[in-house]
Amino acid sequence: MSDRLPPLNALRAFDAAARHMSFTKAADELHVTPAALSLQIKSLEEHLEKPLFHRLNRAVELTEVGRALAPEIGTAFRTMTTAWRTARRRNNNATLSITAGPSFTAKWLAPRIYNFSQSHPDIDLRFFATLRLLDLELDEIDVAIRFGYGPTDNSFSLPLAFEWVTPVMTPTLAEQFPTAQDLVHAPLIIDESIDFLDPPCDWHAWFQIVGIDFRPEHGPRFSQADHAVDAALAGVGVTLGRRACVVKDIDEGRLVAPYNVALETKAKYRFICASGSENRSHIVAFREWILTEIEKLRHVSDGLTIVPADHVVHS
Repeated sequence: MSDRLPPLNALRAFDAAARHMSFTKAADELHVTPAALSLQIKSLEEHLEKPLFHRLNRAVELTEVGRALAPEIGTAFRTMTTAWRTARRRNNNATLSITAGPSFTAKWLAPRIYNFSQSHPDIDLRFFATLRLLDLELDEIDVAIRFGYGPTDNSFSLPLAFEWVTPVMTPTLAEQFPTAQDLVHAPLIIDESIDFLDPPCDWHAWFQIVGIDFRPEHGPRFSQADHAVDAALAGVGVTLGRRACVVKDIDEGRLVAPYNVALETKAKYRFICASGSENRSHIVAFREWILTEIEKLRHVSDGLTIVPADHVVHS
């Protein structure tokens, strides 16, 4: 028996039939008739000189040889598909696919993206706002912006600005609670999206750094940072605002940070892309734009006394 590979179409027909355990469903996937698919598999069996399926009355089953072949053929087709997608995407500098968390998308990207589009009208942007960690290759993502403690793979990863939290509220509400001690009596909004931070950057930790032993137990709780900020903007109460989500509102006066003390976390936003793609022209353009936008509002951070979270002594 020759080691010469059989026709690719025959292998594709086998892969589809082995996944569906149905010639009819496999034919539908490949847009051919069941008879044509059956002929492809028959030619493969003749090439191999062994049956790959048991043909039953209304079903098919893999033979021992078929069971040995199916996983490897499936892996090969997935590898080829991934390689083709990667090659096609890296040849396309007209579309930039970006994934980021819903809060960063709503509070940082969306209010600024008009400026990028005006400066780069030749780049079409596609956004995927999700906390699910998408696969850069399989999900055809060019750039991921993620908040956390660091990369977990070999992707290109660039830390962006350091991240802090500080109490923010409307100017009207700030008049009612002029000191940090007064804040103990204020309606406090709890942002549960930062609960994973270690050391903690919650209300109790912030009160500790200003010398107040207070742990709020009541108040509206939000699982998304942007929802907590929106509640603060509506005058519902005071929230611990994350830098990325509140600097624009602070700079433009919709929110104020009256106590000038912030708690810094070691977690950072990171600009992530597939290793080797960081120098593609549209990714470079987007990265440089983000860094420029961050720099524009650096003065908001400069006006704060920033205390690292690991300096907090918890009681």
